[in-house]
Order: sequence, then structure tokens, then C-alpha cells
Amino acid sequence: MGMGWIVSLAVAAIMTAIILSIAIPMDRRHVVREKGRIDYKKTVIYLRWNVFDTMTLSLAIYTIVCVQALNFLVSNGFTVENAYVQFFTNQSQVWTLVTILYLVSRVSITLKTIKERWGDDIGGV
Repeated sequence: MGMGWIVSLAVAAIMTAIILSIAIPMDRRHVVREKGRIDYKKTVIYLRWNVFDTMTLSLAIYTIVCVQALNFLVSNGFTVENAYVQFFTNQSQVWTLVTILYLVSRVSITLKTIKERWGDDIGGV
């Protein structure tokens, strides 16, 4: 394993720890649970822009910068032997996947919340 991969894994571990240190307390403080299940009618955080959404937007921007840096390095002839190419390859893969998974889960949770609060026939159609 090259130096770029090792540094990238360390950076990913640190960023994951930061994300979890923000997400876990936010979940405990703002998500209403009854009998171990989320009560979507009483939980309002899913209908508002929150700190985690801002952090995810920042992560998406970081991912775009990593992909562009990787494109720049590869187009200038650097190969996977280069530590920077290794770093940006790993960062681009990890955070693209995390960002897409968060987007899908966020949309799903928001739609569940809307359905629980206002039912199936929103707008009386």
C-alpha cells in the first residue's frame, strides 16, 4: 500500500470521526422515538435544513475538489504510483459514495416525514 493510500485512510478516519461526533448527538437531541421507533410526526428536524445538511454540502464540495485534482494529475501524466493520485483516488471514491448514500437516505426520510404528517393526499387532490 502506497503512502497516498495510508494518508487517505487516516484522513477518512478523522473525517468520519468528526461526522459521527456531530451526527450522534444531533440524533439523540432532536429525533423523537417511541418504543424504539422514530416518530416522524413529532420529529421536525427532517423538514428543516440542519447542521448535518451543511456538513454534507461541504463534504460534496470537498469531493468535487478531490475529483478535479485527480483529473488534473492524471491529465498531466501522473500514474497510480504517485502518492497524490493515490490520495485523491481514495478520497474521491469514499466521499462520493458517502454523499450519494446520504442524499438517498435524506430524501427517503423527508418523504416519510411528509407522509406521516400530512398523509397520502397532500393538497386535497
